[in-house]
Amino acid sequence: MTSLARSNDPNSSHAAAADLIATGKLLDQQTRAAAAVHRHPGQSSLHLAALTGLDRHMLGRRLPELARQGKIWRGPAAPCATTGKSACTWFPVAPGENLSLGL
Repeated sequence: MTSLARSNDPNSSHAAAADLIATGKLLDQQTRAAAAVHRHPGQSSLHLAALTGLDRHMLGRRLPELARQGKIWRGPAAPCATTGKSACTWFPVAPGENLSLGL
């Protein structure tokens, strides 16, 4: 089992998570998600997807992981530039910056 799948998820989800790690796709996705936040700070995951062409659901999974790792932080809710609806925003963490991350 991996932390990418919940304990009550089916075995297929755990196998997919293990494959994501083993193939290096997880790191690649995290790198691309972090780069998107650095290029477009303060945007929602949906708007980041629109700006970058990255999959919105992939971003929705990777951004919280990056926040837990201290690489980005979840900002305040703000109107999404794509939908106009309130959505959480994402910001980069500057090198050497030590922020309390509120998830």
